[in-house]
Amino acid sequence: MKRAFVYLSHKKQNGKVLVVEDTLEAFKLEISNVFEIGGDFRLFTENGCEIVDVRVIRDDEKLYVNCGDSKSCDTIESSLAKLSLNRCSEVSDWITLNVGGRYFTTSRSTLQSKEPLSMLARMFADDNNMYLMNPSATDSRGAYLIDRSPEYFEPILNYLRHGEVIIDKYVNPRGVLEEAVFYGIDSMIPHIQKIIEDSKSYDSNHALTRMDVVRALIKTSTSIELRFQGVNLAGADLNRLDLRFINFKYAFLSRCNLSGANLSYCCLERADLSHANLEGAQLLGVKALCANMEGANLEGSNMSGVNLRVATLKNANLQNCDLRTAVLAGADLECCDLSGSDLHEANLRGANLKDAAFELMLTPLHMSQTVR
Repeated sequence: MKRAFVYLSHKKQNGKVLVVEDTLEAFKLEISNVFEIGGDFRLFTENGCEIVDVRVIRDDEKLYVNCGDSKSCDTIESSLAKLSLNRCSEVSDWITLNVGGRYFTTSRSTLQSKEPLSMLARMFADDNNMYLMNPSATDSRGAYLIDRSPEYFEPILNYLRHGEVIIDKYVNPRGVLEEAVFYGIDSMIPHIQKIIEDSKSYDSNHALTRMDVVRALIKTSTSIELRFQGVNLAGADLNRLDLRFINFKYAFLSRCNLSGANLSYCCLERADLSHANLEGAQLLGVKALCANMEGANLEGSNMSGVNLRVATLKNANLQNCDLRTAVLAGADLECCDLSGSDLHEANLRGANLKDAAFELMLTPLHMSQTVR
């Protein structure tokens, strides 16, 4: 929230500190009430420029009220006279801007041609060798000072140069949008808004990478449950990572490489692990009710105590797996290869075992708890 120091121009010693309202009309109404003045009046900055939009008012800026009488215009007229004296020299075609401590050099035509009504264009417009709007103070190097973010200003200047909106990956487009509004680069605003909308859609559909998962693991305390519930990790390479106790409920892990990963005591309920590679993975005590593991490779995995009730394991490779006390009740094991697996006390009640392979079993199938 910005504030301004407002003066009746012929009573400068009687200024008031006011909060800048959302609109110019509301701000003028507040000024009228505080100073008890009626009728229409105009607001000017200290250098004599009229305020037509509250967005151009800076925090702690001095503003002057012009009520229309000759006395109230003294300060404004003197300011304009001083401005004329200071700007009577020839305007240079090349301009250096000091934006938040960073220097930008550009041509006057670049600032004017694309957006002739913008703040930057009016600041450096050449009308009989006179600027139409005071371009602010200069520093020791003669660069014009602008107290704004240089990070967000660079895409705006590049847009004025070539007409394309290009925003680096690590620059927030919302910040660029705010600057475009401030400078009045109206033609740029719809392009940035589209980038923001597209980024929202991208974030919701884009699959996380191994680096995204590693960053989350590093930042999260071991005492806090890490949730990847419903996230898209399709095709991610997560091999050999320690992923114990993570909530992957409803997560999309299709074709994910989880070979050698430790997923013990994770929640994989209703997760999609179709055609994922879990060879040699640790799946102790995993809750994977209704999970989709169709075509997944689980060869040599330790799945002791896993709960795969009503899960889909059609065409999955479960060779040489440790499935002791595993719950496979109601699971679809059609064409599943369980050769060499240990099913001691496993619950297979109601499972679909059509065309499933049980060669070289360590535990005879009749010893499994097919009925519990």
